[in-house]
Amino acid sequence: MNYSKKNQGLSFKIKNSVSKILILMFFCNSFLSYANEEHPKIKNTIKVALLLDTSNSMDGLINQAKTQLWEIVNELSYAKCENENPDLEISLYEYGNSGLPSKEGFIRQVIGFSSDLDEISEKLFALKTNGGNEFCGEVIMTSLKELKWGKNKNDLNIIFIAGNEPFTQGKTDYKDATTQAKEQDVVVNTIFCGNYQNGVSGMWKDGATLTGGDYMTINQDEKIVHIASPYDAVIIKLNKQLNDTYIYFGSNGYTKIRKQALQDSNAAELDEVVEVKRAVSKSSRIYNNATWDLVDAEKEAGFSYDKLDKKTLPDALKNKSSKEIKIYVVA
Repeated sequence: MNYSKKNQGLSFKIKNSVSKILILMFFCNSFLSYANEEHPKIKNTIKVALLLDTSNSMDGLINQAKTQLWEIVNELSYAKCENENPDLEISLYEYGNSGLPSKEGFIRQVIGFSSDLDEISEKLFALKTNGGNEFCGEVIMTSLKELKWGKNKNDLNIIFIAGNEPFTQGKTDYKDATTQAKEQDVVVNTIFCGNYQNGVSGMWKDGATLTGGDYMTINQDEKIVHIASPYDAVIIKLNKQLNDTYIYFGSNGYTKIRKQALQDSNAAELDEVVEVKRAVSKSSRIYNNATWDLVDAEKEAGFSYDKLDKKTLPDALKNKSSKEIKIYVVA
């Protein structure tokens, strides 16, 4: 299995950030495995767990994560596995926040593996920093135990852990955690927020090396640098037109479409570059809302207009026949 990126579509220059670590590791390293021909083909998945330090000093890190989420999605939308596009699932943990239970190591699973990109964005924007104790080994071990990594050998399993305190803190030895990660075929990449050598002496580099992962440092307070493009305004305008094509259905459809609009607003308030990146993501294959949008759902195997609960549709469609609804969707 060989993962690669197509040289097509829009691209944006990426500064030091969580996404740069992901892209460099993902596209520069070789991850090779072979499917067992005796078993039925399983859809391959890229599973990414982001472990973010939310102690007092980490506001800049959280802002960078908010900024670069959509860059991660955009880059991975071009990934290939055995000439197929793998699915993408992202999980999020926070650690080092004194507002979290001490008996759980000041660790919280914010969201398990999910392909709902709007929900992931919502969770990121809701993170708040508060002083605390940062236990890297413990949060890695917790994510390995709690998350559903699965047993598909063709999946690409990645952890990214970011913080600025020594990697050695806490009751769980980071070497035990990374050993467990390696046994589960999970690569641990470390991002130290500070001086390169301080991260090395704090064992962040060692934590990555033990699983064959990457170590990098970032300036968490670095401002977003956006090289304006004449297409930015066009992309933002097209995004607003794209929003008009979503047709919600189901018990949570209306809530989901409202959440989509809120995350558009969050991206726009953060920076124009984030708004543009999110708009590009929404036009990609990875941004799929088949659980609540009729346009996406209509493409799914087994979908039937006759099974729709018409009470959950927009007012304009509630009194339409199944045939009329289908014509409206595909028009």
